[in-house]
Amino acid sequence: MDRVHLSDTLNVSRIVYGMWRLADDSDTSTSHVQAKIHACLDQGITTFDQADIYGGYVAEAVLGASLKADPGLRGKMEIVTKCDIVAPMGRYADAPVKYYDTSRAHIMQSIENSLRDMAIDHIDLLLIHRPDPFMDHHETGAALDDAVASGKVGAVGVSNFRPWDWTLLQSAMKTPLRTNQIEISLSEISPFTNGDLAFHQQHGQPPMAWSPLGGGGLMTGSDKLHKVMDDIASAQGVDRAAVATAFLLAHPANIIPVMGTNNLDRIKNIGAATRVALDRPTWFRLYEAALGHEVA
Repeated sequence: MDRVHLSDTLNVSRIVYGMWRLADDSDTSTSHVQAKIHACLDQGITTFDQADIYGGYVAEAVLGASLKADPGLRGKMEIVTKCDIVAPMGRYADAPVKYYDTSRAHIMQSIENSLRDMAIDHIDLLLIHRPDPFMDHHETGAALDDAVASGKVGAVGVSNFRPWDWTLLQSAMKTPLRTNQIEISLSEISPFTNGDLAFHQQHGQPPMAWSPLGGGGLMTGSDKLHKVMDDIASAQGVDRAAVATAFLLAHPANIIPVMGTNNLDRIKNIGAATRVALDRPTWFRLYEAALGHEVA
């Protein structure tokens, strides 16, 4: 599988495995989690996406148990995680309200929590999970700079930021932000025209795409979009998921899909998307179907 260059010290796999629902699986045993990791590694998927809040602040620990049981796995992986969401559950059960915290103290404590829970000594890529309307960009930027300087974090980025959020934070930093993880799919095509992709493409910052299958909605249904997907899938010997993912992979912004499923058979088939060839007219067939009308 191809690699994507994010920095001089960080390359990620062309497709990332998302662990959002890792703790929600009926089987969270170390052997089953390791089977998912190996299924990814066998396809060249070496990058794994986490967040402190996933699974009510326990998904990182589920991963950590498997890494402790097989220490050799860590050296084959790049681990992404996120912080800044405080929700009244788990370790923050006493929080009076859900809020975002981009203070230095919270970021630094979140890093320590993630390192401990995942049983690792560094995070390859740390993302600020949500834009914080109460953010002191100088404080947040300095904290991220220091996290990288400490060696506990290899690179930093953001998630769900708009271009102006990115620019504000970056203005107070010495360390370059490397990526923005945003929602992009055939079900959420607004980034193609609202400036989000254009901004990152202009600056050579490969974006990550969360929910590339539209939360599973692209896998069910029988409308025009699904028919077009099925036609392409049939012609290329793949399934809808591969076509939906290939739609993102084909874009010149170098989009990195973050694929999340607990189904081992589906995990084993994620890499099929890299074998799908979409020429420009075929890409626009999908785009037109997603729009619901032809382009102007």
